[in-house]
Amino acid sequence: MNQKKNILTISNFKLFIGNKSILNNLNLSINENEIHILMGPNGSGKTTLSKFLTGYSDYTFFDGSIQYLGNNLSELSTENRANEGLFLAFQYPPEIPGVTNYDFLRIIYNQKQKILNKTELTPIDFFEHIIPLCKDLKISQEFLMRNFNDGFSGGEKKKNEILQMVLLDPKLIILDEIDSGLDRDAIKIIFEYINKYRNKNSSLLIITHNPKILQYLEFTKVHILLNGNIIKTGGFDIVENLELYGYDFFTNLIE
Repeated sequence: MNQKKNILTISNFKLFIGNKSILNNLNLSINENEIHILMGPNGSGKTTLSKFLTGYSDYTFFDGSIQYLGNNLSELSTENRANEGLFLAFQYPPEIPGVTNYDFLRIIYNQKQKILNKTELTPIDFFEHIIPLCKDLKISQEFLMRNFNDGFSGGEKKKNEILQMVLLDPKLIILDEIDSGLDRDAIKIIFEYINKYRNKNSSLLIITHNPKILQYLEFTKVHILLNGNIIKTGGFDIVENLELYGYDFFTNLIE
């Protein structure tokens, strides 16, 4: 039986912002074609971890190690992390007035093609490529002609993040509360889309407060993050206890 390739290994990781400890002796390992769910109350360090992984966190000090595809992640710039297949779907995606959604998506797609030494698509060819993707996400052609995220609803912004994910075909996909602010139908559409288009050699780290999204995923593990540390890892038993008792159920596990 072939052993799965390791994508990400976080070992005894500590992170400080100012004098405040955000992450403390964090350990996490993600292999190829796995889906990991990271849950925890507000302020536990979930979003900070995602930002650090992709190069956006304004940290002052860190210790421990993070290996991504066998490389020391801290030695890779934000751009190189993206080029190596690290992708973050933002909880609050930015707006770029004056740049159409279509132009932005075509630019990032062709940039990835260039890095892979593949053929870049002309505007007409890219249009033909992206229209079927939009239809499956239930977004209109007009959506592409609007300024990037400018005036978009919360649901439209989240769908736009997932559209970028598919175009970039990343190796490690981090979804930071992709379900927040969405109704049940929109959540179902997004996760059906992810399941359909995600490269099966890629892996997912999904940050969420909503255990109900697990019904749409064949997940590998659920992790509970409290006070900057993963204090419990498991399966549906964790979700059941969380729904019954809240995060207080896990506080006695903290040493």
